[in-house]
Formats: sequence, C-alpha cells, structure tokens
Amino acid sequence: MVLKTLSENEVFITFIALALLLAGAYICGKLMETIRAPKVVGEIVGGMLFGGTFLYHFFPSLMESIFQSYPEEGKVLNLFYQLGLIFLMFSSGFNTCIDIDKRNLKIIGCVFTGATILPMAGAVPFAKFFQKYFIGESSSYISFLLVFIIGVAITSIPVISKIFFDMGIMNTAFTNTVLTVSTFQDLCLWILLNIATRMATSGEIDLLDMLLVIIFTLGMFLAAKLVSDHLRSGYRRTIKATDFYTISFIALLLISAILYHFGINIMYSAFLTGYIIKAVSQNDEDAKSRMEAVANFSFSLFIPIYFALVGIQLNLIHNFSLGRFALFFIIAFGLEAVGTIIMLLFTDLKKQVILNFAVTMNARGGPGIVLATVAYSYEIISIEFFTVLILTTMLSSLIAGYWLRYQQKKDESIFMELRTIK
Repeated sequence: MVLKTLSENEVFITFIALALLLAGAYICGKLMETIRAPKVVGEIVGGMLFGGTFLYHFFPSLMESIFQSYPEEGKVLNLFYQLGLIFLMFSSGFNTCIDIDKRNLKIIGCVFTGATILPMAGAVPFAKFFQKYFIGESSSYISFLLVFIIGVAITSIPVISKIFFDMGIMNTAFTNTVLTVSTFQDLCLWILLNIATRMATSGEIDLLDMLLVIIFTLGMFLAAKLVSDHLRSGYRRTIKATDFYTISFIALLLISAILYHFGINIMYSAFLTGYIIKAVSQNDEDAKSRMEAVANFSFSLFIPIYFALVGIQLNLIHNFSLGRFALFFIIAFGLEAVGTIIMLLFTDLKKQVILNFAVTMNARGGPGIVLATVAYSYEIISIEFFTVLILTTMLSSLIAGYWLRYQQKKDESIFMELRTIK
C-alpha cells in the first residue's frame, strides 16, 4: 500500500494557513476577553479577517495563495475543522451533568418550557417567510424548519459557564438552574438536528425512520446515564495517562464512525462518547484532570481553528442582508425571552430574576455555531442563513454576558436569592 502525500511546498503552505488562522483567533479572542466578551466571538472574528469580509475582499489573489493554494488544501483544512467540532462536542459530553434539584423542579420545568418549547412553536410561522432566502440546496423544508426552530431556542452551556465562572457565581441557585435546563435543552435539540441531517441525506421523510432515530439517539444517552448512576465499580485499577488518552481517542473515533454508519451524525456521536467516558471513568480520580488536559489542548489548537474556519466563510459584503438578520435576531431573541417570562410568571421568582433568566437563556454560543456549521455542511441552509445564525450567536452571547455583569453590579445577591420574600 502506497499513501499519497502532500509536497513539501503544500505542507509549508498548509502550516502557514493554520498558523494565521490560529494567530487571528488567539489575538482577537484575547481582545474580546479584555472587554469581558466571550472568547469565541473573537475567534470567529479572527477568521473573518482572512475571509470575504476583509482581506479576501481587498487581496483575493494573496488570500487564495495561502488558503486555496492547491486543490486539496480545502480538504486538509476541513479535517482540522472536523477535529475541532469533534473535540468541542467530546469535551461538552464529558462535562455534561444532569443533576436535578427537586426543590427547583417547578422552576426548571418552567424555564425549559419557556425557553425551548414555546419559542420553537412560536418560530414555526416565521419559517415560511425566510424560506426563500435561508433554505439550502438540499431543498428539504422539514430539515430547514427543524434547523430554524432550533436556532431560535438553543442555549450555550460553555459560554454561559465561562461567564458564570468569570463572575464568580458558579454553584448558585440561578446558575445551577440555567445549566440544568441548558443540558436538557441541548440534548433535545441535538436529537432534532440529527433527524434534520438524516432527512437531508436521505432526501425523504420517513416517519418510522424518524421515530427510530429519536429512540436510538435518546436511548443511547439514557443508557449512558444509567451507567453513570448505577455502575459504581467502573474500572478500579490505576491506568497510565497515555493508556487513558489512547483508549479514549480510540473510543471517540470508532464510536463516531460506527454511529455515522447507522445515520447518527458525528457531532452527536462525539458528545455521547464524552458522556460515556465520564460514566466509565467515574471512579478514576485522575480522569477529570486528564480530560481537562485534553480540553486545554483542544481549546488551544483544534477548536480555535474550527471557529476561525467558521469566520473565514462569512461574507458580510455579498452573502448578507442586514434587514433579514435584524428581523431574525429580534424574532429569535424575543420569542425565547417572552416564552421564558410567560412561564416564570407562574412561579414566585423575583421580577428581576425572571428577566435575568429570559436574557441568559438567549446566549447561543458554541452550540449555535455547531448548529450553523452542521446544517450548512449538509446543505440544509444557505450561506446567508449560516451567516445570520453565526452573527445571532455572537450578538446574543455578548448581550447575555454584559447584562449579567450589569445585574451583578446592581445587586450581588440577585443570583442567590431568587424568590420573593413572603
């Protein structure tokens, strides 16, 4: 067997392209952190610098000589793109914790209903209006509709967690409720996205197939949850760090490949694998720190490049309508906020706390970007809707971050004392 290789010049150009993407993501990410904005926003902007919005618009030949220098370069860069997505979801799966506080069960149910079910239902009538501009080449309306309503309702656990951590309010009543609801919400929405990609690939709507996909994907997660809750033995022998990493990566690649064969997209497979690794290694005191090392490496290389490659595809000059973006953003932000407020009016929460939940659940962050990139790669949505989803994600995350810091400045106890005093 003889494997084809890239020439030395092609390797050199690829390294230059990756270095520029990583540098742009790093510098812009740091700039965003200095103004207390989500780092992911800066990483996307770092990629935009080299795309059609900036440098490619003014120096197309130069940018093509770096990012499209040889026919296979796009595929090589896409491999890093896919690795970034896989490791992002793998880390998210490992850090997912479903732990319901029964005392807040009513609040959790109200937030979930108001931030997920109501806005998704409310978004359905608007999909037809945007269809002409937002649907992709697959022309699958049902797939497009699913992506549309997911884009309205999705919330980012990583971005919200980072904001909470920076503010020093982790493990408060407010943050625990938000993270619990976001976990259930993302699980439901990933299943819907998996159905959308399945239908876009098959080109037909098979209700039995859709039902089987739902049962299969939800069943795998529930099985992993049961293992996490009831398998107390796990493995007890001390495993070397290199063995832990190797076995975890084998599981990640193998499970993703096998599940893809059965119609489960790689994104959800990586998320599930991370959760399974967490369940199996629950008795290993070193597992968490080792996975943190994997996350640190991924967030230093693959994931910033992934976000930068998302940014480089954005073209705000040609593939963008400011009016349609503004309209979609108002609809998405408004539906999620209003839905959350309506449901929480049935609780005894303070009015300001209700408003905080409404704004916080609008932070779309990483999951919003994953939604856009996966849907665009399956040709479910157009390049314009891809751009709109990314910008909606960036703006909503900025608003949530600044709003929460403003609320903390006004009243430091607002995230701990949620209910009105009777």
